[in-house]
Amino acid sequence: MKKPAKELKKGEKIKIAGKAYAVREIELSDIGKHGKRKCRIVAESENKEKIVIIRPEDYPIEKID
Repeated sequence: MKKPAKELKKGEKIKIAGKAYAVREIELSDIGKHGKRKCRIVAESENKEKIVIIRPEDYPIEKID
């Protein structure tokens, strides 16, 4: 199931590049000159691999149930 980046919550499981991650932090920026807010998502895998991604607020991210 895909969910817009702005609707993710801390602790949810997501899939990025075929790997499972848990959301640790999510931060929304103000509207920029291109008209969209950006989401900064900090996620961590089970083996403590940390990843930071920045995507538009409506970017679809795959959620794991």
